[in-house]
Amino acid sequence: MTDATPASPVERPQGPAPVPNDAHRTVAGDAVLSDEAVELFRRRGVGALAEKMGIEILEMSAERAVGRMPVAGNTQPVGILHGGAHVVLAETLGSVAANVHAGAGRLAMGIELNASHSRSASAGWVTGTCTSVHLGRTLTTHQVVMTDDDGRLLSTVRITNYLTDARD
Repeated sequence: MTDATPASPVERPQGPAPVPNDAHRTVAGDAVLSDEAVELFRRRGVGALAEKMGIEILEMSAERAVGRMPVAGNTQPVGILHGGAHVVLAETLGSVAANVHAGAGRLAMGIELNASHSRSASAGWVTGTCTSVHLGRTLTTHQVVMTDDDGRLLSTVRITNYLTDARD
């Protein structure tokens, strides 16, 4: 298989300016981050896949996370947002929120995820709003609702993470 890097960069819609501090470049400039989230982004970032997809974090805590992603560059061959892109945005938000809840020295690992797609998008941005359903000692569950620029429901995703001690 050949390198999957496109010959020319994908043009993405311009969003808020990146944060010029120790957080992470994919965290939007006006982001609302808990202290725990700032520390987590400084240590781990959001991951290479989230960066490639243009995901921006707008708000992050264990209880609520909001992020967005451009449709451009994340589409199926027919020009609509790929269903897997919805899942990547949802898993990014749910997993980071679960890791914020887990705290220092602990790690959240996704063990279950399901998605229901309700509508397609072919332009603009998709916003994911992640809210906690359960924040326990060993499990977290979050629900992520994806909407388009007009606030219409695109998909709903539920993610469960297992919390464990981090290993060196």
